[in-house]
Amino acid sequence: MSKIKEVIVVEGKDDTKQIHKAVDADTYETNGSALSNVDLARLKKLQATRGLIVFTDPDFNGERLRKMISAAVPGVKHAFIRRDQGVPDEAHGSLGVEHATPATIKHALAHLYTQTTAPTASFTIQDLQAAGLTGNSQARHRRERLGAILGIGYGNGKQLVHRLNMFQITPAQFKQALAKIKQEEE
Repeated sequence: MSKIKEVIVVEGKDDTKQIHKAVDADTYETNGSALSNVDLARLKKLQATRGLIVFTDPDFNGERLRKMISAAVPGVKHAFIRRDQGVPDEAHGSLGVEHATPATIKHALAHLYTQTTAPTASFTIQDLQAAGLTGNSQARHRRERLGAILGIGYGNGKQLVHRLNMFQITPAQFKQALAKIKQEEE
C-alpha cells in the first residue's frame, strides 16, 4: 500500500482508524465541528507543505467544517461519501466516515475534487429546473443521485448550483450524470 502524500482532515479518532484500514495516510483530527485559529494556522501550513484532503462526515457539521476549511485554506482537495455509505451498523451512533467501508474510502480518495478560488458561474438554478432537479416530487432524490454520481455530495438546489460551479463540473459530465439518472428511473 503506497502512502498518500496529502494529509487527510477528518473529524475524529474513529474516522482516522477507518481511514487507516483503507489507506496509508496521515490524518489531522479536528475533534468535532469547531476549528480554532490554531487549527486553521496548522492546516494552512500543512496545505503549503503537503496538501490537504478534506474528508468530513456527510452531515450538517461535516459540511460546516468543510466550508470553514475551504474558506480559510484555498486549494484544498475534497473527498466525499454519500450519506448511505456512512450509516452506522447499530441503531445508535451518528452518520460518518467511521462507518464507511475501506472500499468506499478508497473510491472517495480516488475521486477527489479541488476547489478553485474563483469558481466559474456556468450552472444556474434554471439549469437545475430544466433538468428536473428542483420543483417536483422527485427532485430531492434526483439531486442525491446526481451528487453521488459526480462525487460532490448532496445539496439543495442553491447548494448544488454552487457545488457544480465550485468543483468545475463540465456540462458534458452533468449531462452524462443526468442520462444515468434517467436510465435508472426507467
